[in-house]
Amino acid sequence: MIVTIDGPAAAGKGTLAAKISQKYDLAYFDTGMIYRAVGLKAILENQSPENETAALKIAQNMTFPLMMEMSKHPDFRSASGGSAASKVSAIPSVRQALLQMQRDFAKSPRFPDGRSAKGVVYDGRDAGTVICPQADFKFFITATPEVRAMRRFKEYQQKGLALSYEEVLSQTKERDARDSSRSSAPMKPAEDAVIIDTSTLSVDEVYQKVCEIIDSK
Repeated sequence: MIVTIDGPAAAGKGTLAAKISQKYDLAYFDTGMIYRAVGLKAILENQSPENETAALKIAQNMTFPLMMEMSKHPDFRSASGGSAASKVSAIPSVRQALLQMQRDFAKSPRFPDGRSAKGVVYDGRDAGTVICPQADFKFFITATPEVRAMRRFKEYQQKGLALSYEEVLSQTKERDARDSSRSSAPMKPAEDAVIIDTSTLSVDEVYQKVCEIIDSK
């Protein structure tokens, strides 16, 4: 079984994907990790994430073990890490270099410990439209920019990061614009995706709604 959960940053995709993967015993693939790894590596190498030549070279040499190693870096989930990920993901050649790696995972999904899984949940921006258009279930999770910015702002506060709500909101809107307007695989719902606005819903309410849809089929 293949499930894709797409949508903008801080809409609740990651939390939902993790819960779904646990309930149905599926592998969990956060596609954003690949772009975060490439973007962060560019920064650590004193390169601009918008430098196509540098970003493409990093993408061509990116592996799953390296991606997991990069995820341990303190800036991997930071605001700068998210911004860098969005910038490298807007480069068509970088997306193409990483596309096959993501598609291949669906053919032989595995858990982190190496065990084979009977399926996979993809958490991303274009999983249902580009990576796995053949997915059994497709969801597009969204929320207003203001709600998503507040969620991210609270996360940063808990981590002790000194960013104002206004800065986070500005970054959220800028990232949405990049992700939705890029020429290669723009972020948008698949035609057959179920769209869920989480602005006024709790995590449990969204989870229950998705489970009802999967269980009904």
